[in-house]
Amino acid sequence: MNERVLHWVFFVALAFIWGSSFILMKEGLAYLSAYQVASIRILSSGLVLLPVAIRHFRNIPIGKVGYIFLSGLLGSLLPAYLFCMAEVGIDSSLAGTLNSLTPIFVILIGILFFGMRIRPIQVLGVLLAFTGSILLYLAQPGYAQSSQLLYLLMVVAATACYGLNVNMVHRHLAHIPSMQIAALALTSNAIPAALVLWLTGYFQMDLLRSGVLISTGFSCILGVLGTALASVIFYILIKRAGAVFSSMVTYGIPFVAIFWGILYNEEVGWKQLGGLLVILMGVYLANKPAKAAAPGMAEK
Repeated sequence: MNERVLHWVFFVALAFIWGSSFILMKEGLAYLSAYQVASIRILSSGLVLLPVAIRHFRNIPIGKVGYIFLSGLLGSLLPAYLFCMAEVGIDSSLAGTLNSLTPIFVILIGILFFGMRIRPIQVLGVLLAFTGSILLYLAQPGYAQSSQLLYLLMVVAATACYGLNVNMVHRHLAHIPSMQIAALALTSNAIPAALVLWLTGYFQMDLLRSGVLISTGFSCILGVLGTALASVIFYILIKRAGAVFSSMVTYGIPFVAIFWGILYNEEVGWKQLGGLLVILMGVYLANKPAKAAAPGMAEK
C-alpha cells in the first residue's frame, strides 16, 4: 500500500475511534463518577497491554523509561480525567469540537520548546481547519447552552497535554517501536489510575448492579479501543507521518459526531456539511508537501 494512503487509513481509523470515545464517556458517566470512568479507562488499557510491556521492558533503554511514563501521563492519563470531568458540565459534541485545538498546541509548543520550523501554508491550514471545527459546532442546535468556562478550560488543558506529548514522542522516542511505547506508557500509568479508582470507593460499590455494570463495561470498551488500540495506532502515525499530520487527526472527530448524530436522528444540514468541507480544506493545506527546489537552483 502507498505510504501516504496508509497514513490516511490510520487517520480515518483514529478519527472514528476517538470520535466515538466521547459518547462512551457519557455512557460511563451515567452511573460512575468522572474519576472512576477515567481510571477504568486507563486501567483496562494498561491490563490489555501488560503482556506486551512485560515482554519488551528489557529492550527499552533505561534513559527512555521516564519519557515513556511521561508520554502516558500527558497523552492518556491526564487528558482522560480532564475530558471526563469536562463532560460532566458540557456536551460531548462540544468536547469533541474543542479537541481540535490539539494541532494549535502542537505547533505552539513545537515552536516554543522544540525548535519546530513550520511553513506559512501549514499555519494557514491548521487555522482554517480549526475555524471549520468552530463553524461545525456553531451549526449544532443549542450550542449556546454549553458555554461553561471552567469545563471548557479543562478540555483546553487536555489538548495542551496532547500537544506537548506529540512533540516529545517525535523528539525523544522516535527510535523505539510504537507498540512498546504504548504498552509501557499505559501499563505504568495504570498504577496511579488504580489508586484513584480505589480512593473513589469504586470497589465498595455494588459492582453487579446493572447500571454500574453497564457503565463499567462502556468504560472498559473506552480503554481497550479508545486508549490501548488507538494509542498504538497514534504512536505509529507520529513516527511515520510526523507530529503535525498526527495531531490533525483531531479534525476528523467532528465527522464522527455527525455520523452519530445521523444514527440518533439529530439535525444534520448544509451548515454542518459546510463546516466539514472547511475542515477538509484545512487538513489538506496543513499536510500539503513542500515543493521541491527547481533543477539547477542551489539551496540557500
